[in-house]
Amino acid sequence: MNVEKILKTDIEIPLESKSIIHLILVNNSINEALNNALKPFDVSLQQFNVLRILRGQKGKPANLCTINECMITKMSNTTRLVDKLLLKGYVERVTCEANRRKIEITITKKGGTILEKMSDAMNSSQKSLLKNFDNEELLQLNNLLNKF
Repeated sequence: MNVEKILKTDIEIPLESKSIIHLILVNNSINEALNNALKPFDVSLQQFNVLRILRGQKGKPANLCTINECMITKMSNTTRLVDKLLLKGYVERVTCEANRRKIEITITKKGGTILEKMSDAMNSSQKSLLKNFDNEELLQLNNLLNKF
């Protein structure tokens, strides 16, 4: 990916700026590919992430705070994401008997089944995105990104 070519400029961009722009462009490409993988399922990347978090609870209910803490993209609209998944029948929301202010959320059987299909599509998309890298390069990339 040539940053100057993408930005259609003949002027060489300073290295620090070029590096940040490069990261932004790669991030945009990754988001586009992953969103396209989820498009047939009519869910967003954030909704997919909520379902994965709930699956990771292994049947144990989670509350909104727990879900928000585990989100890849931290945001305050977790309630809206859960509401959309609730309408699709992918999650259940129950008021806790012991503490009526606490809401417990679990993934449904339907949600688990569709999540498996989404995960297959996401894995395929990830493999396609990373096809030009071998394992050593991916380890190196992760080590470099850990410096942020």
